[in-house]
Amino acid sequence: MNADWPLWEVFVRARRGLSHQHVGSLHAPDAEMALRNARDLYTRRQEGISIWVIESARIHASSPGEKDPFFAPAADKAYRHPTFYEVPEGAEHL
Repeated sequence: MNADWPLWEVFVRARRGLSHQHVGSLHAPDAEMALRNARDLYTRRQEGISIWVIESARIHASSPGEKDPFFAPAADKAYRHPTFYEVPEGAEHL
């Protein structure tokens, strides 16, 4: 393994109807080799039907430290509340 190879995150879907789950990481020079190595490393016992590999450098995520401001509801945006709208006469099933 070359230490300069990018890090890839590996996701495996165990069977139809399930979501892909993160199973680990590996280093590989390109996406094709990352897929092959992921298959050999994470599905040795035929645990999966689909593999995704994503270069770690391409993943963008929110910070746990920003949890409160990032996920807090925006109280200053009145249009998000149903009381902002007027219901027309005769409108049913709202």
